Amino acid sequence: MLTQQEHQPEPTWLTIIRLLRWDKPAGRLILMIPALWAVFLAAAGKPPLPLVGVIVLGTLATSAAGCVINDLWDRDIDPQVKRTSSRPLASRALSVKTGIVVALVAMICAGVLALYLNILTFWLCVAAIPVIILYPLAKRVFPVPQLVLSIAWGFGVLISWSAVSCSTTSAPTPCLDTPTWLLWGATVLWTLGFDTVYAMSDREDDQRLGVNSSALFFGNYAAEAVAIFNACTVGLLAWLGVVMQLHLSFWLALAGATITWVWQYTRLRQQDTPTPVYAESFRQNVWIGFVLLVGMITGILSY
Repeated sequence: MLTQQEHQPEPTWLTIIRLLRWDKPAGRLILMIPALWAVFLAAAGKPPLPLVGVIVLGTLATSAAGCVINDLWDRDIDPQVKRTSSRPLASRALSVKTGIVVALVAMICAGVLALYLNILTFWLCVAAIPVIILYPLAKRVFPVPQLVLSIAWGFGVLISWSAVSCSTTSAPTPCLDTPTWLLWGATVLWTLGFDTVYAMSDREDDQRLGVNSSALFFGNYAAEAVAIFNACTVGLLAWLGVVMQLHLSFWLALAGATITWVWQYTRLRQQDTPTPVYAESFRQNVWIGFVLLVGMITGILSY
């Protein structure tokens, strides 16, 4: 017999929380991490607290909008995949109209926060919008859609870095210098790595539905591709550490990240890898990102 609680429908506000994916913080945090890397490095470890608040709230709003836009694109595909069939738009718990309104509200919130930033940073925020909107389409027409997502992640670095360094100069180009692009490259490659891992759990469904992913593109060599992306991430972060003269704590954090990525590779390359390993590896990357953040902050403050 069903209990009274099981008879009661889910409150609309809680369904919207699920639509925004705020019930699954790992995906929100992993977008926030590169933005925090950038703002702390650009500000030599001491960014203005209001700016940090804007960046945190901005990434939450942007990530929320991106999730809703993705679900709007995929509302007829998600019901055919076990992992996504319970999403509010897929299960028809919310209407398309509600999804559009929620996405617009999230984008407006992000836009209002962007007004706090300088002119170059504001236009970088605007430039990120088409990438966010078109990522779900890329899964249908581009063999490695995770690259589009990675570029969207990279905007977090450019936006945060320029918010610090480009506010004190009238010439926008020099304020995005070598360290900026090293961090941007590391972020793009890191994202390619962890999102390929995420896609590995959906390979059978994606192939059945005709949806592209980097996991399908690299096929039997997906684990090796992830290892190469992570190795290049380590290389770029090490180069960044040399250029910015980061101290011991950064190198310890980078060593810890490297060891974890090597361990993940040994698990991913095994035959018949259990499906939970992919989600576990994805969540581990959140912790790796925060360990690197602490290493960057303490490494740059050690002068």
